[in-house]
Amino acid sequence: MGIVLAGNQYGKAENRVVRIYRDTPRHEIKDLNVGSALRGDFAAAYTDGDQRKVLPTDSQKQTIYAYAKEKGIETIEQYGLELARHFVDDYEPVTGARIEIDEYAWERVTVDGREHDHTWVRKGQEVRTAEVTVDGVGAQQQTWVIGGLKDLVVLKSTGSEFHDFLEDKYTILQPTTDRVMATSLVAKWRFVGTDIDWDNTYFGVKSLILERFATVHSLALQQTLYEIGKAILESYPSIAEVRLSAPNKHHFVYDLSPFGLDNPNEVFHADDRPYGLIQAVVTRDDAPDAGPAWSPHLSWLI
Repeated sequence: MGIVLAGNQYGKAENRVVRIYRDTPRHEIKDLNVGSALRGDFAAAYTDGDQRKVLPTDSQKQTIYAYAKEKGIETIEQYGLELARHFVDDYEPVTGARIEIDEYAWERVTVDGREHDHTWVRKGQEVRTAEVTVDGVGAQQQTWVIGGLKDLVVLKSTGSEFHDFLEDKYTILQPTTDRVMATSLVAKWRFVGTDIDWDNTYFGVKSLILERFATVHSLALQQTLYEIGKAILESYPSIAEVRLSAPNKHHFVYDLSPFGLDNPNEVFHADDRPYGLIQAVVTRDDAPDAGPAWSPHLSWLI
């Protein structure tokens, strides 16, 4: 029985790229965290320390910054496609590349009622994400793009229930027909093809997520996630699959009875941990194969 090298990949993680467009007096900003990972014929680097086929991670970093200027960053999806295709098409040992990008949003500072041309304040909102995988060369090359968001913190003060659940001797949770429901949502959606209006789809999906969270009368967070995924697939034929992860940010009604006070769902203890973690994959039954689209590179061993 022998020992062999199995899966492997390497790259440059968390490249903090800020691109400022100065073409007009009104500047624009793109603020990204970019990671790259390459797959291919690199076994000798691991087994023998032979680096002759290894493109240094520093070279990957330099490419990421150079492409921010050469190719620009219209959308993170397009920028990721440019990078992934470059690594696979231009370096023979590389047979696959994955680019993961987070985008941080800024909003313009308002001075005397007008938006300032070159000053921003960091928005306390969700982080936009993209994951681009290119695998194979020439006619065999395949591409997968995943759009998404994380840290979308939402809360509804009513319109949520939780009851009729399975109970055992350790169950002390009380059923409720009216509760606060809050989460910090992670949502990812896998596209079919790359001829996509990336920005329009992103903002449309985000709006749909918020609309469904607000208007679905929820009997469980699980139900809300399914309804969100279903609505996205019904509205966007270019999306094959939606993955959702939602920590249940518990808000417990605080007992004010020792003080002779009634508390009709008005004062809560926000308990940050432990928390329920609800996850769902909603997909079309005829969705094309995902291939390596969901194989991560950041923290892939954790």
